Amino acid sequence: MTTDAESSTRLEEEVTSLPNGARGPGWGALAIVMVGTFITVLDYFITNVAVPAIQADLGASHAQSQLVVVGYGVAFTAGMITGGRLGDLYGRRRMFSLGMLGFTLASGLCAVAQDADALIVYRVLQGAAAALMVPQVLGILGVVYTGAARARAFVVYGLVVGLAGVFGQVIGGALISVDVAGLDWRTIFLINLPVGVVALVLTPRLIPESRGARGGRLDLAGVVLATVALAAVVLALIEGQERDWPLWSWLLLAAAVPLGAGFVAHQRRRTRKGLSPLIDLELFRSRRFSVGLAAMLTYFLAMGSFFFLLALYLQQGRGLSPAEAGLVFLTLGGGYFGSSLLSARLAERLGHRLYGAGPLMLAAGYVLVGLTARWLGTDGSILWLLAPLIVAGVGMGMTTGPLTGAVLAGVDGEHAAAASGAANTVQEGAVAIGVAVVGTVFFPALGEAAPEDYPHAFGVGLIPLVAFCLASSVIVRFMRARGERLGR
Repeated sequence: MTTDAESSTRLEEEVTSLPNGARGPGWGALAIVMVGTFITVLDYFITNVAVPAIQADLGASHAQSQLVVVGYGVAFTAGMITGGRLGDLYGRRRMFSLGMLGFTLASGLCAVAQDADALIVYRVLQGAAAALMVPQVLGILGVVYTGAARARAFVVYGLVVGLAGVFGQVIGGALISVDVAGLDWRTIFLINLPVGVVALVLTPRLIPESRGARGGRLDLAGVVLATVALAAVVLALIEGQERDWPLWSWLLLAAAVPLGAGFVAHQRRRTRKGLSPLIDLELFRSRRFSVGLAAMLTYFLAMGSFFFLLALYLQQGRGLSPAEAGLVFLTLGGGYFGSSLLSARLAERLGHRLYGAGPLMLAAGYVLVGLTARWLGTDGSILWLLAPLIVAGVGMGMTTGPLTGAVLAGVDGEHAAAASGAANTVQEGAVAIGVAVVGTVFFPALGEAAPEDYPHAFGVGLIPLVAFCLASSVIVRFMRARGERLGR
């Protein structure tokens, strides 16, 4: 386990330059990287509510509309391991800035797209830029902050991730409803421009540069293998579920197996030869890191897919508008926000027990939400759902930031961004897998998709999510070696 003294030494080795006039890292660095985190996660969800408007304005087909959403997600997920390694090699602040620049420019292109095909291409570029920027966030936090400051920084990270997911519905619905200057759906991309410009101006002033001490060259063959394998999995799961699992989706999944095995074998060969791998497999010898990633996988399978399921139930089952559904999501966000603020204090008091208690609380919230929806039927007041959603939000806030911090706390600064790239890949990939799993349960239970069928299908769709929560609660118990204490 890395001590604070070792962390301080590592910080001196890893941070190569501080902003002009700075005497040490402050909270300005946290603020800037959280801006990057918020807008990239927000854009993962915000387009869901804009799809009808995009179809009407650009004449997009159903398949094209799906690719507007999926293109971003595939590029985002598939590129993060590479993005993390680039940060370790060439500087995390530099790659964060390049990612922010690319994300801002791609957002502008999305806002002026004149046809659906162009919008799809620009969304892929936007996702690729996000994949370059986001892994640097956890890498920067893990290297710049130590001890209690690092724990607080990871709590803030978890808070921002959850609120961005929740507020994607709220902000998207509000922007489209207000229809600023008649721009309709284009405002969801234009809003990124001033945010990106301000972040780019402040980044060199507030964020110290850091990189891995040993350097090396980028493993291009590893980049290709990892990107293609991850893209195959995510694309097959998202589009396969949407299109009722055509043959090509199964072929993509099958192809991902040898591609993934080839990637692992390639990384081992490079390590044996003394060459720099894309991701050092020695990271996975750490029980905290490897078991922690498994816990993150099961947790985010349950968390991210719930947003998808709840949006379907509220908008299609209960007939709420995007703005009205967003207000219901605010309740979830309220529970998330409150427990996130307390999670650092709880982690100090409960240690590793917190990481098991959070998913259990989330499971309890899901059970209450499902039972309440069944009881309400199609005409009961939706206000009865608010209390169960608060419970679910509390569970999310107790888990997201603290668990992420615990997984990355013992990672050597040499591989900080690469490790965070792996963690982010697990996080975003779990959302895609979770949506696919939920879809295979929810849509068959929906039957003819009559309004009266939605409460039952919604409850059935929550069953695998409860199972994922329980699995995460069990897995985290194996993160620590005997005598080791997590959460400090």
